[in-house]
Amino acid sequence: MTNRQLFLTHIAQTSDSPMALEIVKAEGCKMWDADGKEYIDLIGGISVCNVGHRHPKVIEAIKQQLDKYLHVMVNGELILSPQTEYAKLLTDNLPASLNSVFFTASGTEATEGAMKLAKRFTGRTQIVAFKNSYHGSTQGSLSVMGDEYWRNAFRPLLSDVLHLNFNSFDDLELITGQTACVIAETIQAEAGVIMPENNWLKALQKKCMETEALLVLDEIQCGFGRNGTLWAFEQFDVVPDILLLGKALGGGMPLGAFISDKKLMDCLSNNPVLGHINTFGGHPVCCASGLAAMKVLLDERLIESVKEKQELFISLLTHPQIKKVRSCGLMIAVEFENAEENKNIINKLIQAGIFTDWFLFVPQCLRIVPPLTISEEEIKLVCKTIINLL
Repeated sequence: MTNRQLFLTHIAQTSDSPMALEIVKAEGCKMWDADGKEYIDLIGGISVCNVGHRHPKVIEAIKQQLDKYLHVMVNGELILSPQTEYAKLLTDNLPASLNSVFFTASGTEATEGAMKLAKRFTGRTQIVAFKNSYHGSTQGSLSVMGDEYWRNAFRPLLSDVLHLNFNSFDDLELITGQTACVIAETIQAEAGVIMPENNWLKALQKKCMETEALLVLDEIQCGFGRNGTLWAFEQFDVVPDILLLGKALGGGMPLGAFISDKKLMDCLSNNPVLGHINTFGGHPVCCASGLAAMKVLLDERLIESVKEKQELFISLLTHPQIKKVRSCGLMIAVEFENAEENKNIINKLIQAGIFTDWFLFVPQCLRIVPPLTISEEEIKLVCKTIINLL
């Protein structure tokens, strides 16, 4: 059987029409398939490969850790230097109240851990989330996902979850003393890059402080420079009680985390003991990879060029068929008339050697979330190709 046949026969499918490209190599901002065809990668593993595919320093860090040890014990029991060094670098680059890191194996596990932490610390049960939000696909994360189409087939889900309208000041009044936490994406990604407006995020934080509900900000997609600052929340003058990270956190390896103040996080260690555990969270190789990737991000000052590259994309993506371009840094949604038109354009782009896809809640929008290392020449080629296909 060919690899394609094996893929369709033995790999559980997530859709009826997978892309089914057989990728055999990836480097920088490019990928190559089994036929040797080259693609400019506009997805970056969906905001995973912020420093590019296989950065040499990331690969070297992985190799060095492989020579020491792989998995040795469940997260939180042994002192493992890749974990401690990475936690130190993360917290050194976060506000003082975000000083304790619980590593997980994925972003959705970070969401699950944060919900447990909020319930345990506050003694409350209600969780407030927002429509058109995405926080993962496990059942707890699915419960706070903001779209009934994706939730309905898997009910019953968590009870006592309230979904409000993002950017609605009136809806903030529904946050009360019964609310354990409010979970929001700092910038709504799968909704097609929806920004908080008119100091709404500050008003949300104020309401959480008044009601003593915890503010959980999900930066699983938008963290690590994606939006032009190391953390997106820096742009809105807020600090969450709990921060969710994933995707780029591992530098291309599977890793997630929820981060809070130690006085909150310590409540998971007792009553019950081992109140939250994770076998592969903070895997040493993944932490070594993520640590190296974050050092590259900071040392090579990759974030400094993000806004300039954003503006270049915006300036070149002008055409009557393009209804709107929404962007924050190198998270860009290009909106077309409908999903069918967008799918047709995506298929043509892949044929032309440009790899991209669509957004979960807005299938009429083309996704542009490339590695932050994408060059101006590559941006110009991408935009020229898109415009020529219209």
